[in-house]
Amino acid sequence: MALELARALAATERDDNLHIARLLLLLMAHAGDRNRPVEGLTKLAKLDFLLRYPNCLERAMKSAGKDPAKAGIAEFERTTIESKMVRFRYGPWDHRYRRWVALMASRGLVAVDVKGKTVRLWPTAEGMAMSSTLAEQESLEDLADRAKLIAKNFGNRSGTDLKNFMYATFPELINMKWGEEIAL
Repeated sequence: MALELARALAATERDDNLHIARLLLLLMAHAGDRNRPVEGLTKLAKLDFLLRYPNCLERAMKSAGKDPAKAGIAEFERTTIESKMVRFRYGPWDHRYRRWVALMASRGLVAVDVKGKTVRLWPTAEGMAMSSTLAEQESLEDLADRAKLIAKNFGNRSGTDLKNFMYATFPELINMKWGEEIAL
């Protein structure tokens, strides 16, 4: 039974659609009414880190002087981390972000633009419609609410400010080797 569960979890982690759904919810929350873009893949990764690791969101809220209870962490989420990220030069990163962005763009769910050296991402009308549909699903309501919480509390920070905040809040990331799996 345990092996079957492990295989099912591994298959879920490899499913691009799961990650795309989560990123769409995050991009929609960040876009808000003004449809503002996320400025940079690294910023997207940092915001997604907080969404993927709810126990870290709670810690970040506390570090930012916000009420950590607003993260609404269920007890099982405190001990289960189903998604893996690795230590990267600028903080937590998943090597598949470029793939997921390309898949979302090819499906017409996000617009991608480059301004200077910065990749800018925002949901298209189709992406917003898909995000709204996803957010209404009972199984994704908590994720959609957390995405809004993250966008509200951390979305206005610059990429550099987010990087500095992450290192101050999660100092264990600093001592990790590049490419090492994050286990917080």
